[in-house]
Amino acid sequence: MSFNPETRRLSMGMENGTISEFILSEDYNKMTPAQTYQAHQGRVTVVLFVLEMEWVLSTGQDKNFTWHCSESGTQLGFYRTTAWVSGLQFDVETRHAFVGDYSGQVTILKLELDSCSLVTTFKGHTGNVTALCWDPVQRVLFSGSSDHSIIMWDIGGRKGTAIELQGHNEKVQGLCYAPHTRQLISCSSDGGIVIWNMDVTRQETPEWLDSDSCQKCEQPFFWNFKQMWDSKKIGLRQHHCRKCGQAVCGKCSAKRSTIPLMGFEFEVRVCDSCHESITDEDRAPTATFHDSKHSIVYMHYEPTTGWLLTSGADKVVKLWDMTPVVS
Repeated sequence: MSFNPETRRLSMGMENGTISEFILSEDYNKMTPAQTYQAHQGRVTVVLFVLEMEWVLSTGQDKNFTWHCSESGTQLGFYRTTAWVSGLQFDVETRHAFVGDYSGQVTILKLELDSCSLVTTFKGHTGNVTALCWDPVQRVLFSGSSDHSIIMWDIGGRKGTAIELQGHNEKVQGLCYAPHTRQLISCSSDGGIVIWNMDVTRQETPEWLDSDSCQKCEQPFFWNFKQMWDSKKIGLRQHHCRKCGQAVCGKCSAKRSTIPLMGFEFEVRVCDSCHESITDEDRAPTATFHDSKHSIVYMHYEPTTGWLLTSGADKVVKLWDMTPVVS
């Protein structure tokens, strides 16, 4: 569903592929049917009404992204994705649509009145994209995934920076952003709610390096038969330091540490030299963790009141006062 409080227009995606629109009365006790869009051949997955453009954007299990004119009800255009879409955001200023799908890919499309063009695609998740959140001020896109991670794509910086945030033990179900405090709110299916401070200088996680031997002690890994034979040593299993990205053996990376500025709020594997270089100040958390006590399937944050709404698989809807932590 997509609701616009200014026009009281409620757009609802249906199982049969249509989008039904209603106008809510001022006291919210009556729904008057407005019109129906024949949008998709399968279940509608995301609906987004853009008042500034008078457009209704939608995606469906038929792998189509479409946009309709909300005044005439006619379809203006469509784009076929590689997998069915689970996340959708739109930037009014530049007319860019951000489409996240089940392959883990995010596609950026430039929309015109009756056509669209592919700008770029990027992929950083190993699981499907489950949620998208766009900050039009900082021009940053956040994507959540079933791989338990969140990625911050700095699109406005034009440097291709992608910051990982690791703070959930289950798949990310929702993302909301508080622009006035630069805090990201994320929730997961295990009931966890995380408040991320994005007003800090974060660092990209390094790419994992390839090597046939440990880049610290030079012991061969188990597939390096030649070096094992020459040195008469048994091959070791390969690991990677999360801070420097070097390929290391278990003995040279036996310690764990949090690295909050790299997005690792939980302890991760680091090599011995990196562990010594991490200070107590570097370990200062940049996120707070809260338990909602139910498996969250949907969330919505209202910045004007500071309230967060969550609904769960337990059929319970909860309303949270977030002003003590989002401030």
